[in-house]
Amino acid sequence: MEVLNDILKAINGEYTAIACYELLANQAQNAEIKNRILEIRNDEIRHYETFWQLYISLTGKQPTPQITKQCSADYKSGILAAFIDEQETVDFYHDIARSTNNPVIKDAFTQASADEQNHAVWFLYFMNHH
Repeated sequence: MEVLNDILKAINGEYTAIACYELLANQAQNAEIKNRILEIRNDEIRHYETFWQLYISLTGKQPTPQITKQCSADYKSGILAAFIDEQETVDFYHDIARSTNNPVIKDAFTQASADEQNHAVWFLYFMNHH
């Protein structure tokens, strides 16, 4: 099932984002931005848990998540990388939602995609204002 590979890829992407956004939050110049990045990170944790449960329900096995990208070393490049990653993830999640007939998978990735679009807008705001 190709969708299993996609779900695994999504789990790894969320796992990586969770790690990188923690670093990014700690590099933020003020509490407002730090808290917003931590809120975004909480969304990613929620997605991660949703996809984790999906994977187990489909396979009966637990995934072994892996960090797939190195986090950016500095705040400015981290914000840019996060923006690009969120935009790419929107497309990726849309593709998964469109390519499945499974309503649970479709719903999970449609909702997550909307969150990621919202995150992308926030990262764009951080890029332009700070």
